[in-house]
Amino acid sequence: MTRGKEYSRDSRYITTRITADGRDGFPVEAGRYRLVVSRACPWASRAVIVRRLLGLESALGMAVAGPEHDERSWSFHLDPGGRDPVLGIERLRDAYLARDPGYDRGVTVPAIVDVPSGQVVTNDFPQMTIDLSLEWKAHHRPGAPDLYPAALRPEIDAVNSVVYEDVNNGVYRAGFAGSQEAYASAYERLFARLDWLSHRLGGSRYLVGDTITEADVRLFTTLVRFDAVYHSHFKCNRRKLSEMPVLWAYARDLFQTPGFGDTVDFDHIKRHYYLVHDDINPTGIVPQGPDLSGWLEPHHRAAFGGRPFGDGTPPGPVAPGEEVPAGHTASV
Repeated sequence: MTRGKEYSRDSRYITTRITADGRDGFPVEAGRYRLVVSRACPWASRAVIVRRLLGLESALGMAVAGPEHDERSWSFHLDPGGRDPVLGIERLRDAYLARDPGYDRGVTVPAIVDVPSGQVVTNDFPQMTIDLSLEWKAHHRPGAPDLYPAALRPEIDAVNSVVYEDVNNGVYRAGFAGSQEAYASAYERLFARLDWLSHRLGGSRYLVGDTITEADVRLFTTLVRFDAVYHSHFKCNRRKLSEMPVLWAYARDLFQTPGFGDTVDFDHIKRHYYLVHDDINPTGIVPQGPDLSGWLEPHHRAAFGGRPFGDGTPPGPVAPGEEVPAGHTASV
């Protein structure tokens, strides 16, 4: 947060791509790369969900950084010895510096690291999930859904664009606003877009078409954090998600769909925002709530029809070792 100014996200990402033909020097190859995420981060959570829906667990390993970090970046303090067991590093920053010793941009998640060299290949999160859908097809599980169908891509891209500006990044523009005027502008844009989304989803189960797409993944990771973090911590408090009937039912529908709720760690989410953002929450107190049981209540969205996985099938059980700890999410 910069006093007196609007929040501006640093979007100078490493845009190297991992592709089927290897045109950027990094061909898709099972076992070669490691996806580094934090379950606290909404941008990283997109990649976690897409990887699981597509069944890429055996082809693309995943490292989970802890929810807290300092100016030296995300760390692997959850792992034995405080090091990622595959990359052998304590902090994600090490992989960025291996790529560029003079790296001076954000050390962000998600990032994909080339295991042999220990170098970050990309942290371009919007392109990353698209490439998991399109470039990694040879490693998709049987029955993997088409999250970015060719016929719907223009509409998906258009929805993603406004959702990013007003919702995904909009909550940050409100939370990190440095002036009352900047906050008010972000607040109004956010809730105007949420009203628009409520109207759009008032007659259809999913955002684009009759199946889950990339657009649903991108909206879900913001909605699932709304009551736990954004409503209070970022002052996005016109209403809670649980007080917006259409969006609340839509979010519950996705949460109860395999691949979504089983990746969500509310403990990590709350610890990250309330502990790391000490300029907003200087006491470092992490809220006890909200009550998570509502995420499992009936949503009745199936009445709209739709086929969650299209012609595909749900993903199987969560891969061993990747389960969200008991007590960190809604459970029966």
